[in-house]
Amino acid sequence: MTELTDTSWSTKAAEPEFRDYVELLKPRVMRLVVFTAAIGLLCAPVMAHPVIALASLICIAVGAGASGALNMWWDADIDAVMGRTAKRPIPSGRVTGDEALAIGVGLSMLSVMLLFIFSNPLAAGLLAFTIFFYVVIYSMWLKRLTPQNIVIGGAAGAFPPVIGWAVATGGISVEPLLMFGLIFMWTPPHFWALALFRNDDYTNAAVPMLPVVAGTRATRNQVLWYSIALAPVAIAPAFTIVGGPFYLIAALVLNALFLKGALDIYRRDTEAAKADGFRVEKRFFGFSILYLFLHFVLFLVEAVLRGFDLVWAGWPVLL
Repeated sequence: MTELTDTSWSTKAAEPEFRDYVELLKPRVMRLVVFTAAIGLLCAPVMAHPVIALASLICIAVGAGASGALNMWWDADIDAVMGRTAKRPIPSGRVTGDEALAIGVGLSMLSVMLLFIFSNPLAAGLLAFTIFFYVVIYSMWLKRLTPQNIVIGGAAGAFPPVIGWAVATGGISVEPLLMFGLIFMWTPPHFWALALFRNDDYTNAAVPMLPVVAGTRATRNQVLWYSIALAPVAIAPAFTIVGGPFYLIAALVLNALFLKGALDIYRRDTEAAKADGFRVEKRFFGFSILYLFLHFVLFLVEAVLRGFDLVWAGWPVLL
């Protein structure tokens, strides 16, 4: 196992470019956060003012970027020894740890303060808690302590639709909690599929991901069991105000495909997976991203259909 003694990442090797600071904010994660928050906002039964909605989403995006910067600051030592993260701004020496810390703290405070001003205390409080949970509970505590890091830490990525809903309504109800549950239950099989074909990285970095601690067989079992548990949570919104028959049919198909992929992973062993370059695991990981994206697109489609229904219902009155 590689010792985490190389501190070359702690000093700047070259002058950073603007894109280095953008990368520090984890823009891919930021896009997912903004997307799910926007769906939570747009699907709420109360319509937020467009200016408030836009300003709030920008604040949520900044908060997500702040979390990413603080995560990279804290994880710089393990990022330096993992193949998929070694070229990140801090381990590559393009940005120093002190710069990342300053950016992360500054943007965190700015995003929460402005969301409080533009929206409401509940939304701002949820954003502050989300940043705290991701940076302190997940990154600083759980990630290096327990193989349940992804299970518990997944809550951080599940809060954005709840924040979006709170921006629009000033409250929380069962619908955003089901959106939260969908992301929360999706996170373990999604990341454990990644961990199966990135197991060497996590082993070298001494991160106790499930395959490192419990082995690949146990991980494959858990991917299947969590996928089974995910299905009813993902289908349940069909019977609330954010769902409907279109969502129900599409969700049934998506979850059947997801379960089929999890079963394929469950049936394989490590040697077979290595022989074909973890083709099945990589395919499942890629589909899992599409799976989550399509569920939230379905929420938006149902919201649009409800809007058409309201217009149609009011048409005779207009006449």
